Amino acid sequence: MEFMRLGPAGAERPFVRDDAGVVRDLSPVAADIDGAFLAADGIARTRAALEEGALPEADAAGLRIGPPIARPSAVVCIGMNYAAHAAESGSAPPEHPVVFFKHPNTVVGPDDDVLLPPGAEKVDWEVELAVVIGKPARYLASPEAAADVIAGYTVSNDVSERAYQLEVSGGQWSKGKCSETFNPLGPVLVPADEVDPQALRLRSAVNGQPRQDSSTADMVFPVLELVWNLSQYMVLEPGDVVNTGTPQGVALSGRFPYLADGDVMDIEIEGLGAQRQSVRRAARG
Repeated sequence: MEFMRLGPAGAERPFVRDDAGVVRDLSPVAADIDGAFLAADGIARTRAALEEGALPEADAAGLRIGPPIARPSAVVCIGMNYAAHAAESGSAPPEHPVVFFKHPNTVVGPDDDVLLPPGAEKVDWEVELAVVIGKPARYLASPEAAADVIAGYTVSNDVSERAYQLEVSGGQWSKGKCSETFNPLGPVLVPADEVDPQALRLRSAVNGQPRQDSSTADMVFPVLELVWNLSQYMVLEPGDVVNTGTPQGVALSGRFPYLADGDVMDIEIEGLGAQRQSVRRAARG
């Protein structure tokens, strides 16, 4: 089962792809796929509706794919969560999770254009497994308890401007993470009980040339530990997104050029789908 939101930006409608691959209209169950839907047992209610045959088949041909979760109140990110990526960034693996934030309005559809800020010269790609929270996570007792608050998983591209992140940051990373369009998300949200988050292959390419190819098995801090750890410092709300870090193979390594106007990024996680973004320069306001 895969949840998706299709339609023009800002006017997406909810759909679900059943286990037979048929796309069905989810509007009999939900007005949208958002935190309220997840908190109200939306995934279980969708399964029940599918079993009852209550969701009509939909004609989704030609519809734009939007982010699979609407209006996340927070996008929480983990830095240097793959040892090889930490090394290519010039750092040792962290002893504790490195946390930063992206503005929620960075979230766009998986195939929407990524805009280079005017004057930006060091824009980078980062394929990441994204966790979508389904229940409030507050001072969880153990990593195992985190399994109960995770709704599902999707694909994220944590686009970053490295000069903004590292050279003019004042010690914080969010300047390099928060430009518009800097978090393509999707194409689908897969329920947590259908995914092994530590056994997924992640890949990225630019203009058809391979960049990243790794496994979530190589995370320094696995998913359940990350969500548990975050809950000790903040309350995660239904619909929040947690980006769990990227493996080696980014432009920051010095092995590849940064993104330029006209480039095309391909981002993929096994079992969760693929994204493709064209890169173009943003006009000044």
